[in-house]
Amino acid sequence: MTDATTLTSKGQVTVPREIRQRMGLEPGDKMTFSLLSDGTLVVRPKLRRVTDLAGLLHKPGRAPVLLEDMTVDLSADDIAS
Repeated sequence: MTDATTLTSKGQVTVPREIRQRMGLEPGDKMTFSLLSDGTLVVRPKLRRVTDLAGLLHKPGRAPVLLEDMTVDLSADDIAS
């Protein structure tokens, strides 16, 4: 797949629609750029790390739950239902 795009004076490019769709990119997503020794440019979506999500579900007035407290031992019967 080869699509041409233009570099703006601000250093911006538009990622072609088909590539955005195939990579699952949405507005606001971040990407990483790596330049290999042979001149190849590799572009990857920057995936979130679990630590980036810390505090996302926190509700004011509610005590945080420690990771150790989240561990659940599911039996085979629990998983099947």
